[in-house]
Amino acid sequence: MTIILRLAAWGLAAAIAFATLGPAEQRPHLNLGQNGEHALAFVLLGLAFGLAHTRSRSLTAAFVIAYTGLIEIMQFWAPGRHARMEDFVVDALAGSLGLVAAAAFDWTLKRTRQSAP
Repeated sequence: MTIILRLAAWGLAAAIAFATLGPAEQRPHLNLGQNGEHALAFVLLGLAFGLAHTRSRSLTAAFVIAYTGLIEIMQFWAPGRHARMEDFVVDALAGSLGLVAAAAFDWTLKRTRQSAP
């Protein structure tokens, strides 16, 4: 199961990189607005990495935040894209929320297994 979760997390990271740095017309659009789309993508990223990499939550969190910043910085060199601090803040907060949700889910699952006869 861990391998599947890790493949999904890295696949999502690749999809976010393509959507962020690739041609704007090939990027999927939802009716959530720019911040809503960013938040959804990075909540899912944080959740995926938080479920896939549970040994060192602080290292996983550092990676998700660093990845968020790297994706934003790389937009300086992507034609037609614009790096903005607001996007980084939304993405980093959303990724952190996903990580917290994954940790809470993992904690609940472990508690449930411990209390089962």
